[in-house]
Amino acid sequence: MKVADKFLECAIQAAQNKKAIDITLLDLRGIASFTDSFLICSGTSTPQNQAICNEIELQLKKEGRPPTHIEGYPQAEWILMDYSDFIVHVFSPKTRAFYNLERLWRDAPRIEISEDT
Repeated sequence: MKVADKFLECAIQAAQNKKAIDITLLDLRGIASFTDSFLICSGTSTPQNQAICNEIELQLKKEGRPPTHIEGYPQAEWILMDYSDFIVHVFSPKTRAFYNLERLWRDAPRIEISEDT
């Protein structure tokens, strides 16, 4: 799956800027009715997870795309940022392993995002 959406590209770049790890994009078109994509990433601490969230929100607002909803920010174990056509999930590694969205949505095409993507 190629990342063609400029807003997803912006969110990926923002996450990379804050050193998010294990960035994965799931294409849910034709699988889920509530969104087209999940952007999933992890940080190694509460402050880093919040920084990733803040940077994604800031950069997308600059592009005219504020989130419709954010939840989980204070605890930052799992921050969900809803942009309607895509949802960003910022996890702690422990919480990500527990919920394992990649396994839950295993039928979805995915790309692992590298620094070159």
